[in-house]
Amino acid sequence: MSSGDVLRSGSDGPAEDAAATVLLVEDDDGDALLVTELLEDAEVTVVLRRARSVAEAVDALSRPGGAPGVDCVLLDLGLPDAVGLTAVSRLREVAERVHDVPALVVLTGLTGGDQGLQAVAAGADDYLVKGETDSGLLGRSLRYALQRRRSAAQQRALYRSAVRAEETARLERALLPKPLVGDERVSVMVGYLPGGGGLLGGDFFDTVERPDGSVLSVVGDVAGHGPDEAALGATLRTAWRTLVLTGTPPERILEHLERVLLTERARPEVFVTLCQVVVSPDRSGIDLYLAGHLPPLLITGPVGDLRCELLPPTGRGRALGVPVDGGWEPRRIALDGPFALMLYTDGLVEAEVRHGGVPDAAAEPVLDGLGKDALGLVALHGERPTRVGPLRRRVPRLGQSGLHELVRDDLERQGIVGVVERVLRRVRALHGGPLTDDAALLVVGWTGHDTPYLGERSSTLADSAEWARP
Repeated sequence: MSSGDVLRSGSDGPAEDAAATVLLVEDDDGDALLVTELLEDAEVTVVLRRARSVAEAVDALSRPGGAPGVDCVLLDLGLPDAVGLTAVSRLREVAERVHDVPALVVLTGLTGGDQGLQAVAAGADDYLVKGETDSGLLGRSLRYALQRRRSAAQQRALYRSAVRAEETARLERALLPKPLVGDERVSVMVGYLPGGGGLLGGDFFDTVERPDGSVLSVVGDVAGHGPDEAALGATLRTAWRTLVLTGTPPERILEHLERVLLTERARPEVFVTLCQVVVSPDRSGIDLYLAGHLPPLLITGPVGDLRCELLPPTGRGRALGVPVDGGWEPRRIALDGPFALMLYTDGLVEAEVRHGGVPDAAAEPVLDGLGKDALGLVALHGERPTRVGPLRRRVPRLGQSGLHELVRDDLERQGIVGVVERVLRRVRALHGGPLTDDAALLVVGWTGHDTPYLGERSSTLADSAEWARP
């Protein structure tokens, strides 16, 4: 066999060894032929490659596409360009740089076990003595080494998964800030439910009370999924809080926030929908700003007689980052007595209703790839909607009316305390598991002047194992 020759050895090996590629590092043709014959007799199926020196083996492991294809290195310790255990150290150092580290079994001509044990201590998985190795021993050694390699790869994958999960949870916690509200009669209940597939989204929200007593809340949704969108969402939330704390007039906040978006977004097509609410210092009304976003639900009335109203999208302006004319004008809503506003992102209304529980009239069918609200947004920009693809089967989705019905039913049965977590759980149950899209939910309210009730404060970050179960 010349350097780089390939021989498929064995034919009846177990299925788990069928794809194993072994790199034999051996300069002696006679010993290489012996190893080949032993592999043919062993109950193991491998693709055998040959290198005559450590330099050739290093090249085979380190060149693009070479290292990931080698499952095990069968290394002779008596090579012309390596003395003693230097070959083990060099190959182990190169192997550690690749994504899937191959197993390493050494071949020694010494009958004593000292050199073999030293090789294992230096990083080899096993050692075999030439002249004392038969086909069965060689097959078992390769099989055990490959299994150890697979176990180590699985452990590395689990570790990387745990690290990614921790980083994901840390980033998601950045989207769940602590509200800055001093008025004890103001309720702030927030919740964040990550979508399925482990993909981060750009949903964000926050609430801040200003020195004059006004309370500002925001819910936003960055178009897209992934770490870039999540990082952008966290950046925009921080920018919004900074603008509020520095006394920026509410009517100027969105334009400044758009400037941050245009500077920080990774791609020019990324846009953000947003709902901003400004509660007046005397709690007699709110100013509602809609930037291409869904309008909130308005909850009014005393405890025990709560009413829930789906506000119309009156005065909805364009989404941030969309290059069309138009700004954002507030809609004034007068209030009398206790109230609460439920702000949310479209991950809730786009949940599919698979397990009943919402009246059929409330479920809303959608087009494939473009929801009813998205069509409304296009029309709002003065454009004629075009065909976006073939119609999919009519899948019932919760929709705004379905969410309204669900929240109204929940309030009648259990009141407003704990409503955020209950709504998230009910929507997830209707969907039959993790939602496709992330869902953010914020309830900001006021308990009234002459009531004994203090505001409710709660937060729900649904990233635990308990939430992960269907």
